Amino acid sequence: MKISANRYNKAYFDTWYRNPKKRIITPSLIAKKAHLVVAVAEYYLGRQVRTALDVGCGEGAWLPALRKLRPRLRYTGVDPSAYVIQRFGKTRNLIPGSFGDLPKLARSYDLIICSDCLYYVPDEELVVGLEILAHHL
Repeated sequence: MKISANRYNKAYFDTWYRNPKKRIITPSLIAKKAHLVVAVAEYYLGRQVRTALDVGCGEGAWLPALRKLRPRLRYTGVDPSAYVIQRFGKTRNLIPGSFGDLPKLARSYDLIICSDCLYYVPDEELVVGLEILAHHL
């Protein structure tokens, strides 16, 4: 079952990311996750993370946490939401795409994030998306 990208509009993000009574993601939670993934990635890389790809990025909420840790980090976010791309695309470097239909990506990345989105992805899209991501990591 494919989830419609139209579902991820301003009301969705207001409810689940900004409403204090309903939100499931907070900036402090993202900051903790960012510390963890950057530390693990840098352990294996043997150097600082320079580039990050965030698939299913939503509004690009990981960007501030990652930039706090690595101010010069080059960040690319991919999301199927037209609302997100229109509102934050230019300022947060977000491009349209989904897990199973990733856009052409010109580079490899030190860190690839797929946080809190994989349970929405149908199995057949996972297979395709994981192949593409492995090529860019």
